[in-house]
Amino acid sequence: MKLLLLAPHPFYQNRGTPIAVRLLASTLGRHGYEIDLLTFHEGAAVELSNCRIIRTRTLSWITNIKPGFSFKKIACDVLLFFKTVSLLRQNRYDAIHAVEEAVFIARFMRLWFGVPYIYDMDSSLAEQLLEKYPLLQPLGVILRFFEQGAVKKSSGVIAVCRILEERARQLAPGKPVLRLEDVPMVREEPAAGEVLREKYAITGPIIMYVGNLEHYQGMDLLLNSLQIVAVSHPEASLVVIGGSSADISASAGFAAKLGIGQRVHFIGPRPLGQLFAYLVQADILVSPRSKGINTPMKIYSYLDSGVPVLATDLPTHTQVLDDQIALLVAAEPVAMAAGLARLLADSRLRTDLARRARQRVSREYSREAYEKKLCAFYDGLALD
Repeated sequence: MKLLLLAPHPFYQNRGTPIAVRLLASTLGRHGYEIDLLTFHEGAAVELSNCRIIRTRTLSWITNIKPGFSFKKIACDVLLFFKTVSLLRQNRYDAIHAVEEAVFIARFMRLWFGVPYIYDMDSSLAEQLLEKYPLLQPLGVILRFFEQGAVKKSSGVIAVCRILEERARQLAPGKPVLRLEDVPMVREEPAAGEVLREKYAITGPIIMYVGNLEHYQGMDLLLNSLQIVAVSHPEASLVVIGGSSADISASAGFAAKLGIGQRVHFIGPRPLGQLFAYLVQADILVSPRSKGINTPMKIYSYLDSGVPVLATDLPTHTQVLDDQIALLVAAEPVAMAAGLARLLADSRLRTDLARRARQRVSREYSREAYEKKLCAFYDGLALD
């Protein structure tokens, strides 16, 4: 089967959706699928088996394309549309695999060229826009109508989490839907990364956050909770891995305003291959996300690390996490501070949560399970 994979984002970058696309493309490529991966002009070059990476035309005034809706992304999506037309005129594809908003391009191409498509549903585009831009609420019916049409006209849907799986089934009953969760990143030896305690002179417990610093990730919530917990646990430090320089500067300024600047270390992005080496240096891993419905990719690596996890008690987490494998708290500073204090004081709880989490990952979220589900889904599709 020859696939056109539409990836409407910079590729490759060490963040959620590009990582997921890389895993998907490498898995299908190893199993004999021939892939043309069409993506934006930004991103690092990578080699993938049976996969040719094609980029849209470079626009010099568009750089640093961030996750989520933006006018930069719209401009790049327009270029992606015209490049898709060009590729379909030059090549014969058995199907289009459309990630996120590229599904609307794929639906148009189905009408024009008759090529079926698979919808890779990483989020509910309608709900995402309505949440970010409340003024669009009057257009909610129209946005949901287009989302439903994208699901109905697809040959199948791949949903990244349970909530999106249920939404796809509700929008198009009887449509083939696969729930395909992310998997932990490959483990590396702990020596692969720097020793945080030595480099940053940390003597007490390490609370760690990994990921970007967009507002929905809840960094302000985490910093406010650290200010509270510092009263009972003044020795605890927060290490933040990831984020752009602008976002780091803003968050560091907020930490300083709270009087905890000396307890927070924003160390910036680190190589993905060394992620495990950093995670195992923590005493607690946190995910303070306050918005969204899809499960953060980092959660699977968190659970596989052998370090206890604290997360907000919201659907974005609870569709994967429960009280057996994580400490879940309300998404407000006092509750999160109480959760941190409880974990810092109870070594037995930390050990039990981490042990059960790793067992759950091995049983349900392994790379082998991912590959088996993905290939079985594709092999069973009726493309028309």
